Amino acid sequence: MAGYRLLARLGEGGMGTVYLTRTRGNQPAALKVIRREFGRDPDFRGRFVQEVRAARRVQGYHVVPVLDHDTSGELPWLATEFIPGLPLDEALRDGPLPLPAAFRLIGAIATALGSVHAAGIVHRDLKPSNVLLGPQGPYVIDFGIARAADATQLTRSGGFIGTPQYMSPEHAGGEQVTPAADLFPLGLIAAVAATGRHPYGDSAALTVATRIANTAQVPPDLTGYPDALRPLLTRCLAADPRQRPTPAEAAELCRAASGRGPRDFDDWLPAAVAARIARRERAAEELPEPPPAAAPPPPGHAPTQGPPGYTPTRGTGPHAAPTQAATGPAPTPGGPHTMPTAGPGTPAAGPRRSPLLRAALGAVALLAVVGITWTVARSDGSGDQATGRHGTPAPAPTPAHGKNGSSAAPPATPDGNAGYQVVFKDRPFALRAPSMAGFNYIDLDVPKSVPGAQIDESPYEITYNGVSGIGLQFHTPMGRSTGRTAQACLDGSHADVLPDQVRREELDKGQTIHVGTLLCTETTDGNLAMIEVTGMSPNHESDMPDFATKVTLWKKD
Repeated sequence: MAGYRLLARLGEGGMGTVYLTRTRGNQPAALKVIRREFGRDPDFRGRFVQEVRAARRVQGYHVVPVLDHDTSGELPWLATEFIPGLPLDEALRDGPLPLPAAFRLIGAIATALGSVHAAGIVHRDLKPSNVLLGPQGPYVIDFGIARAADATQLTRSGGFIGTPQYMSPEHAGGEQVTPAADLFPLGLIAAVAATGRHPYGDSAALTVATRIANTAQVPPDLTGYPDALRPLLTRCLAADPRQRPTPAEAAELCRAASGRGPRDFDDWLPAAVAARIARRERAAEELPEPPPAAAPPPPGHAPTQGPPGYTPTRGTGPHAAPTQAATGPAPTPGGPHTMPTAGPGTPAAGPRRSPLLRAALGAVALLAVVGITWTVARSDGSGDQATGRHGTPAPAPTPAHGKNGSSAAPPATPDGNAGYQVVFKDRPFALRAPSMAGFNYIDLDVPKSVPGAQIDESPYEITYNGVSGIGLQFHTPMGRSTGRTAQACLDGSHADVLPDQVRREELDKGQTIHVGTLLCTETTDGNLAMIEVTGMSPNHESDMPDFATKVTLWKKD
């Protein structure tokens, strides 16, 4: 779909179906396809365009960014970063969190809401399944998109968007919703996460929604909740939106109660929950690469706007027939959280494309469910393919630039220039670590650093990846040179090639890459680049080092 290979179905709900896919740079992503009846409603499309544009502006800690979208095709869709975390509602099945962990959870969610509100968005559907627990803390997903459905004929004819048990009184009563509406469900989540008890009881969803709507007349009884938690609940669950705290105030209440900083998430979860997250994190790192996509048919429409710095390509047409490889495994009878297993007689296989890893892929995909908004409207579950872009396959690598290997280096030349001439020499360049769950992409042909997740990673030689401590990722073969000439650089790029990835732990040791290291690669533009590491300093926001470097670039004569 739209040039994305669909690897698995993550879940399905009121607004659409979510699939696991990969970017052109082989990073996992979640692609949400909006239901056909919404896509056919002009009011929805108009609002959806506005909301997606706003959602793309959201930047900050503890939010999952929107990477790409198409609001003009037959089936609108959007793609977000994929987090192999544990949904909060699933984590709470084993019991409530310890009170310190609950405060850190709510503080992080409040911080995320501050970023969402700063972009002019009201989440409107904050609930446990829209919060993912990861090793670097919680992440809020699916923000703002529910608002687009409020304009449709579906909702005007009797349906409504949102989760009844986690609505604010004004939302449940059909009144105007402001950013303060997100603080009410924040208080509900705090109560449930810390004690396992919902302040309005465990009755049917619409019964709970009715009680919430009547909060002004019958406020919830909070006497049974911990004393330390009650001030936060009292303020967040106020019937009058003006009496609720701002996200910053809620985050500060949680920081003061927990005694931990807003980015301190070392050992923050119970051991059993942390172990489950770690297993999914490891499985996500072993996801197999999808098979090469077939050549696309002629483009069906002009490409949509991509992320900053993205150069769009033409893609598949709106009526492209789905293939078995594209549709991915169907959901199991147990629902979107059910773990698929390998069938009987599954043979042992190699390390990258075995049935075992395909099962691990499905497990991670289904367990790290991207939040889908609840509605009383019936889901059609079509799973159709839609209009495409990014369909143009990347050029095949030449032997000298192969991702997984290269041909023998050319013979040495007497003057040491290896048939190259200098473009620039010893240009200072700061290779800075990204924030947690952030990305910095490095284009050595300029050189420049581009922050934020990119759908089109083909121009870049390096990604500094802050997700789960992945570290440095090399998109072109990167080797170590023993000298500063073009010939020595070219030889090193073939003779002492590093792994495709150098993780955070290895970077911290300073063994593979340290001050004085000369890194060399043939760039995506066919040039020869050398990075000389001249300094290293700690980056306390990411726990990975910043590198001071000098970059030299040669081009062929």
